[in-house]
Amino acid sequence: MKILNFGSLNIDRAYSVENFVKPGETISSLSMETFCGGKGLNQAIACKKAGSDVYMAGKVGADGAVLLSKLKEFDVDTDHVLIEDEEFSGHAIIQIDSVGQNNIILYGGTNRLITRADVDKVLADFEAGDILLLQNEISSLDYIIEKGYEKGMIIALNPSPMDKNLLRCDLGKVSYFIMNEIEAAAISGCRDTDTALEELRKKYPASKIVITLGGDGVKYFDGEKVYTHGIYNVQAVDTTAAGDTFTGYFLNGVLEEMEPMDILSMASKASAIAVSRPGAADSVPTKDEVLSSTLRLK
Repeated sequence: MKILNFGSLNIDRAYSVENFVKPGETISSLSMETFCGGKGLNQAIACKKAGSDVYMAGKVGADGAVLLSKLKEFDVDTDHVLIEDEEFSGHAIIQIDSVGQNNIILYGGTNRLITRADVDKVLADFEAGDILLLQNEISSLDYIIEKGYEKGMIIALNPSPMDKNLLRCDLGKVSYFIMNEIEAAAISGCRDTDTALEELRKKYPASKIVITLGGDGVKYFDGEKVYTHGIYNVQAVDTTAAGDTFTGYFLNGVLEEMEPMDILSMASKASAIAVSRPGAADSVPTKDEVLSSTLRLK
């Protein structure tokens, strides 16, 4: 069984600032760094570092060699990444404030040029039982879900960024939702997390549901029981890849058929290590780092 991550690839420029820029304001950044990112790339690398067999699918522009190189650096298969020479790759402008919080502006670029023909070409090489990991930073998402479901793939969706187009997809075909509390509220229509989880269970009875809660940890409904887990105590430096790291380690735990609480512990610890470092994909820890970590729960 393998993971096909059909998602975004971005060139990220991260600006360190004292406080986020306000409307009409001009500020100077304290520093600027360039990283390879995009939820697709970040989650592919996180899955690989966690120990999974990972294939990346998506689209980059003529400027995308650095993105392919980053994936290959971590032995992620890039044979299904397509190249569109006449467009720029997706990119992100990231502000990181003095306490490690971030906000992000995305430009879709080639991520938004994925066609149905591209989807058919990629999925032809995968089969029933493989995990199809998706986010909401690429075009043709509804078609990918439809065709992946028809093939009998296990569809894991991180519904980020949340927008109205996502709600046009047939979310009843999703096997695993991995989302934060804002996304859970948007899909369920309920602000309270416990109520949102109950509503999601009713709307998508065939789905397993993970809701990450920031400083309050995570809740996981595995189809039978709700599990909760806290967060590990670290000094946050950059939260950019927190959710992506959690997703990669969570899915690897599913593949390894770990017990639910062990999955949550591993994924939460990996995410904590990631936020203690700058960057996106580069901040994701290796499995050996996670296993040897002595972090304690708050």
